[in-house]
Amino acid sequence: MTESTIPKRLKAAREESGLSQKVLGIRVGFDEFVASARMNQYERGVHTPNFSTVERIAAVLKVDAAYFYCRDESLARIIKTYSQSNRQKKKKILLSAE
Repeated sequence: MTESTIPKRLKAAREESGLSQKVLGIRVGFDEFVASARMNQYERGVHTPNFSTVERIAAVLKVDAAYFYCRDESLARIIKTYSQSNRQKKKKILLSAE
Protein backbone atom coordinates (compact mmCIF):
# COMPACT_ATOMS: atom_id res chain seq x y z
CA MET A 1 0.00 0.00 0.00
CA THR A 2 1.49 3.28 -1.02
CA GLU A 3 -1.07 5.44 0.73
CA SER A 4 -2.81 3.97 3.74
CA THR A 5 -6.53 4.40 4.24
CA ILE A 6 -6.17 3.73 7.95
CA PRO A 7 -5.50 7.30 9.20
CA LYS A 8 -8.49 8.87 7.46
CA ARG A 9 -10.93 6.09 8.34
CA LEU A 10 -9.69 5.79 11.91
CA LYS A 11 -10.19 9.48 12.58
CA ALA A 12 -13.64 9.51 10.94
CA ALA A 13 -14.85 6.43 12.82
CA ARG A 14 -13.47 7.70 16.12
CA GLU A 15 -15.08 11.12 15.71
CA GLU A 16 -18.38 9.52 14.69
CA SER A 17 -18.28 7.39 17.84
CA GLY A 18 -17.76 10.50 19.97
CA LEU A 19 -14.61 9.15 21.60
CA SER A 20 -11.47 11.18 22.22
CA GLN A 21 -8.15 9.79 21.08
CA LYS A 22 -7.25 9.10 24.70
CA VAL A 23 -10.45 7.24 25.53
CA LEU A 24 -10.22 5.14 22.36
CA GLY A 25 -6.59 4.32 23.11
CA ILE A 26 -7.41 3.26 26.65
CA ARG A 27 -10.31 1.08 25.47
CA VAL A 28 -8.00 -0.52 22.90
CA GLY A 29 -5.65 -1.43 25.74
CA PHE A 30 -2.93 1.23 25.68
CA ASP A 31 -1.58 2.71 28.88
CA GLU A 32 -3.47 5.90 29.72
CA PHE A 33 -0.27 7.96 29.58
CA VAL A 34 0.45 7.06 25.93
CA ALA A 35 -3.06 6.34 24.63
CA SER A 36 -3.73 9.78 23.15
CA ALA A 37 -0.29 10.10 21.56
CA ARG A 38 -0.47 6.64 19.96
CA MET A 39 -3.92 7.25 18.48
CA ASN A 40 -2.79 10.66 17.25
CA GLN A 41 0.20 9.10 15.48
CA TYR A 42 -2.05 6.51 13.84
CA GLU A 43 -4.52 9.18 12.69
CA ARG A 44 -1.72 11.33 11.24
CA GLY A 45 -0.13 8.35 9.50
CA VAL A 46 3.14 8.76 11.44
CA HIS A 47 2.88 5.11 12.51
CA THR A 48 0.66 2.32 11.20
CA PRO A 49 -0.97 -0.04 13.70
CA ASN A 50 -0.38 -3.75 13.19
CA PHE A 51 -3.34 -5.91 12.27
CA SER A 52 -3.95 -7.07 15.84
CA THR A 53 -4.21 -3.44 16.97
CA VAL A 54 -6.52 -2.60 14.06
CA GLU A 55 -8.77 -5.50 15.12
CA ARG A 56 -8.93 -4.14 18.68
CA ILE A 57 -9.66 -0.62 17.39
CA ALA A 58 -12.35 -2.02 15.10
CA ALA A 59 -14.00 -3.88 17.98
CA VAL A 60 -14.17 -0.73 20.10
CA LEU A 61 -15.54 1.32 17.17
CA LYS A 62 -17.96 -1.48 16.18
CA VAL A 63 -16.74 -1.84 12.59
CA ASP A 64 -15.01 -4.68 10.80
CA ALA A 65 -11.24 -4.34 10.46
CA ALA A 66 -11.68 -4.55 6.66
CA TYR A 67 -13.21 -1.05 6.79
CA PHE A 68 -9.81 0.43 7.62
CA TYR A 69 -8.05 -1.27 4.69
CA CYS A 70 -10.63 -1.02 1.91
CA ARG A 71 -9.50 1.35 -0.87
CA ASP A 72 -12.94 1.73 -2.46
CA GLU A 73 -14.92 4.36 -0.54
CA SER A 74 -18.34 2.93 -1.44
CA LEU A 75 -17.35 -0.57 -0.40
CA ALA A 76 -15.89 0.79 2.84
CA ARG A 77 -19.25 2.43 3.59
CA ILE A 78 -21.02 -0.87 2.91
CA ILE A 79 -18.61 -2.71 5.23
CA LYS A 80 -19.19 -0.13 7.95
CA THR A 81 -22.97 -0.18 7.56
CA TYR A 82 -23.02 -3.98 7.56
CA SER A 83 -20.78 -4.14 10.64
CA GLN A 84 -23.04 -1.84 12.61
CA SER A 85 -26.33 -3.47 11.56
CA ASN A 86 -28.50 -5.95 13.38
CA ARG A 87 -29.07 -9.44 11.98
CA GLN A 88 -32.23 -8.51 10.07
CA LYS A 89 -30.61 -5.53 8.36
CA LYS A 90 -27.55 -7.64 7.52
CA LYS A 91 -29.83 -10.09 5.71
CA LYS A 92 -31.31 -7.22 3.67
CA ILE A 93 -27.86 -5.91 2.78
CA LEU A 94 -26.76 -9.38 1.64
CA LEU A 95 -29.90 -9.83 -0.46
CA SER A 96 -29.33 -6.47 -2.11
CA ALA A 97 -25.72 -7.34 -2.81
CA GLU A 98 -26.63 -10.61 -4.44
